[in-house]
Amino acid sequence: MDKVGSVLREFLESVLIAIAITAFIFIFIGRPFWIPSESMEPTLNPRDRVIALKIGYYFEPPRRGDIICFHYPVDPKQVFVKRIIGLPGDTVEVRNGLAIVNGVPLRELYVKFPGGPDYGPRKVPEGQYFVLGDNRANSGDSRFWGYVPRKNIIGRAVVRFWPLGRAGLVR
Repeated sequence: MDKVGSVLREFLESVLIAIAITAFIFIFIGRPFWIPSESMEPTLNPRDRVIALKIGYYFEPPRRGDIICFHYPVDPKQVFVKRIIGLPGDTVEVRNGLAIVNGVPLRELYVKFPGGPDYGPRKVPEGQYFVLGDNRANSGDSRFWGYVPRKNIIGRAVVRFWPLGRAGLVR
């Protein structure tokens, strides 16, 4: 009995340690997310799986061009994935799918499907971010529902881990 109890105790300790490490990683370092729609094509495809790093934003603010996972401002239970276009204080405009920030058109080689409604020019409020999908013609984004508060940002999508044939860094 003593040996069985010792083995059982060791097993339970190992399971608890594994749970604690996993919780630490999910809370402070990063989390997996899946891409539900075509709004980020061709950068991310429907059913792709990505890891969003949370830890980076503890040390530096989100930057223009970052692909972020965030709680949708209209329904925070949902998580969306979009690209940051406008930072707090920027004046943002979208014309024919082309993003213009502070009067300068962005060079966005990742946009293969321009289109969608025009927007602005409007100034991004402090503590907020303007986001767009890479597939401008098929993206529900800040043009429709407004800005993303900093507190809603979970992390930056950095690695695609599924499907295996497309695994690698998210650029």
